[in-house]
Amino acid sequence: MSGHATPIPMTAHKSPPLRGTAHIPGDKSVSHRSLIFGALCVGETKISGLLEGQDVLDTARAMSAFGADVTDHGAGNWSVHGVGVGGFAEPEDIINCGNAGTGVRLIMGAMSTTPITATFTGDGSLRSRPMGRITKPLQGFGAISYGRSNGHLPLTMVGAGNALGVTFSSPHPSAQIKSAVLLAGLNAIGETTLIESTLTRDHTERMLRGFGADIETIETSAGFETTLLGQPELIAQNISVPRDPSSAAFPVCAALIVEGSEIVVPNISLNPTRIGLFTTLIEMGADIKYENQRIEGGEPVADLHIRASALSGIEVPPDRAPTMIDEYPILSVVAAFATGKTIMRGIKELRVKECDRIDAMARGLEAMGVSIEEGDDYLIVQGQNGDVMGGGTAQTHLDHRIAMSFLCMGLATIKPINIDDGGAIATSFPTFEQLMSDLNAQIERSDV
Repeated sequence: MSGHATPIPMTAHKSPPLRGTAHIPGDKSVSHRSLIFGALCVGETKISGLLEGQDVLDTARAMSAFGADVTDHGAGNWSVHGVGVGGFAEPEDIINCGNAGTGVRLIMGAMSTTPITATFTGDGSLRSRPMGRITKPLQGFGAISYGRSNGHLPLTMVGAGNALGVTFSSPHPSAQIKSAVLLAGLNAIGETTLIESTLTRDHTERMLRGFGADIETIETSAGFETTLLGQPELIAQNISVPRDPSSAAFPVCAALIVEGSEIVVPNISLNPTRIGLFTTLIEMGADIKYENQRIEGGEPVADLHIRASALSGIEVPPDRAPTMIDEYPILSVVAAFATGKTIMRGIKELRVKECDRIDAMARGLEAMGVSIEEGDDYLIVQGQNGDVMGGGTAQTHLDHRIAMSFLCMGLATIKPINIDDGGAIATSFPTFEQLMSDLNAQIERSDV
């Protein structure tokens, strides 16, 4: 069942060389956080380059529901007049976060130490995702939640009053867990410390520093410890959202596997906690160049220059997984065109994303004639030396990254590839179809 009104079947055909410049939308992770942190300031935060995908728009509406004044000025320019740390008002209605797992989990953290009550829901995909991994650490602050088993949405959270800071060791390598705990710690008395064995995406820490919070991360024998001093006065900022490396992954990988392709992808974030895919592709032999490297809005960025490449399978280091967790679906597509096996381990987190992405990719690759082996936390793809048959239909399970991965795959397979529903693509990459078409990609809406 689709999470939107009507399924949108799509077909990708073998394409001529991809050429041109791919202008990627703003980073989804930074866009969510820009709206939330802006709502927690006193004063006006101005945001340029905001991703206007459905996930981020749902977060914008949620911030309005909690009392912030959120205004769309057009062309990706937004402003947020915040209510200050601890200033959230109680929403008058249920907060519907659509498909936005990042949005709902960060918002829960942000409201959990304010004595208000809010009820959250989402689409079919989001309602199937576990929220217990978020609600459990928030209980340490005194927040109470009432939901379905394992905390599944719909869920009502009662925020704590006069919360005290906590120390929490995260059992999962998840930036969403880390961010929820740190956001809860903003309105807690004293220090909040989050310990993780592997450093995950650090956009929350970078942005908190930029907004004036007292926060630091140190490496210890226990891993990475991030400590935040509670109850700061956050200072409104002007934020320029960098371009999303997770979205850039799709035209980048398509250009690598479509013979004769050469594209440029400008202004992409090279945050060290986000570039595991690019590092892996280069190790596989990809011709990817970082050009015009610079710092924008506190984040390292560069223009990517990509040429089609002959690739070799590798074993991806498991400790790299947190830096590319959203990119394993498209990496598994690239692996199908490589020579030899690509081994991806330590990826259990993929089973609790928008869908079970390990299973979705395994079944889809099998349908396209690719040999795979899967386990609880690994996927092994046997490369086909550039000759992948295709010809099947991939089930997307309401997952935007599964949909885009198989559409990119179909640009280089012998036979076209169908997907059952591309509607979810709009949640993160609303310009995907037009952008790929402008590069010569042969993707069309179809009747499967």
